[in-house]
Amino acid sequence: MDITVVIPLKDEAESLPELTQWIKRVMESNQFSFETILVDDGSKDQSWAVITEISKHDSRFKGIKFKRNYGKSAALNVAFREAKGDVVITMDADLQDSPDEIPSLYSKVKNENYDLVSGWKKKRYDNLLTKNIPSKFFNAVTRKMSGIKLHDFNCGLKAYKNEVIKGIEVYGEMHRYIPVLAKWQGYTRIGEKEVEHRARKYGTTKFGWERFVNGFLDLATIMFIGKFRKKPMQFFGLLGVFAFLIGFITSGYLIVSKMINFDYAITSRPAFYISLTSMVIGTQLFLAGFISEMISRGAPDRNNYNIETEVGFN
Repeated sequence: MDITVVIPLKDEAESLPELTQWIKRVMESNQFSFETILVDDGSKDQSWAVITEISKHDSRFKGIKFKRNYGKSAALNVAFREAKGDVVITMDADLQDSPDEIPSLYSKVKNENYDLVSGWKKKRYDNLLTKNIPSKFFNAVTRKMSGIKLHDFNCGLKAYKNEVIKGIEVYGEMHRYIPVLAKWQGYTRIGEKEVEHRARKYGTTKFGWERFVNGFLDLATIMFIGKFRKKPMQFFGLLGVFAFLIGFITSGYLIVSKMINFDYAITSRPAFYISLTSMVIGTQLFLAGFISEMISRGAPDRNNYNIETEVGFN
């Protein structure tokens, strides 16, 4: 099979008929063999009824329905398990991603041997303050921390070799960092293609400011786990030495000050206690977060989701 299209969605009943017909038209005109996996992430509207009807008329469209909303990463993770296409293309269901981009994305992976190709929505139709500016800042930080030169990490329109999506695990809010996850697994041929961004035709966005907060927390998690999971002493040892040196130098300064002036009251200064307490608590919290994350990643049920029903799968 040439292509698997993966579409996570929530409350997109209005856009699904148009989107699926558009995908079908593009695939057939390019003579691609394909399947499309639509993952209903706890929709409250008629999305699942629409998916069921579409699959009934064309078995190349398959559906997975979650019992409740788990998030985009969960939807991608379960669809990636089922994907059979040589190239896997992800896109959003709101018609802001154009299926006309599929052939060129497929070509870059298949013919130019990229492991992963990310879309770049250079011209966007989103709200400037709530999405465009935060997105630019988010992408700049991610580029700096990951070393991956992409303009738009969060673009839902991406293409992957099948082996890439089988070799990574997506959970939490990690979907926007799939290029980073892929890089840590050795898939370094990561490219970018400018793609069309269309104005939203139906409904409203399902994402708010909290996605940026969660996104930055997950970026920190990926960077630390990717670099230090198998050699944590290189990080924590350095942190410990640095903290010890600060304490040692400060203690030396206080001792010398006391020797010069015996009336110098070290422990009566609030700044002494505030700085000491902040350093200790900050180190403990970070260690606790790291250990908790390692335990979470090792939990056998970390990627088990309550799937209510499926349609189109044998």
